[in-house]
Amino acid sequence: MESIRVHLPEDLRMNDDEFTRFCQDNPDLKFERRKNGDIVLMANTSGETGNTNFELAARFAVWNWQSQFGKFFDSSTAFRLPDTSIMSPDVSAIKQSRWDTLTAEQRRKILPLCPDFVLELRSQSDRLKDCFEKMDDWMANGCQLGWLIDVSNQVTYIYRSNQATQEVAGLGLLSGERVLPGFELDLKSIL
Repeated sequence: MESIRVHLPEDLRMNDDEFTRFCQDNPDLKFERRKNGDIVLMANTSGETGNTNFELAARFAVWNWQSQFGKFFDSSTAFRLPDTSIMSPDVSAIKQSRWDTLTAEQRRKILPLCPDFVLELRSQSDRLKDCFEKMDDWMANGCQLGWLIDVSNQVTYIYRSNQATQEVAGLGLLSGERVLPGFELDLKSIL
């Protein structure tokens, strides 16, 4: 099943509290709200994608335990972006100093900031056009480094703040660059 995008007329769009309640009232489903108010019903992942997500998260967790970079989040974590989107990347990170500025109440809700780093893993159910749009939105809202990994086509798209997107053929070594200093991800060891 592909993700489903529903366009809501302006008078039916949900504010943050309404969207949060909508998500809570439908706990078996995963939703995102795009900047224009559209609601995206996210498809469940396949076994392969779920395993890859887990392997990716483990690599980041081990690195973060050693480097003490900050906070990493899984695909269930929602971020409210400056453009009013509420989205959830497969893996994301924020520097500890940014986490420390959040109140205890903010930490318990949809996080009101854009991650410093996002990773989106393209599932079989994801349209590439939608993935590109989502990555563009992450970057427009302040993300510093983003990776869109398209396993099926063996291509990684690297997004950097204020730079053109870089397309890397094959599944090789990715660097965290200045955003995640010292982090490297060997995609061949996971995929």
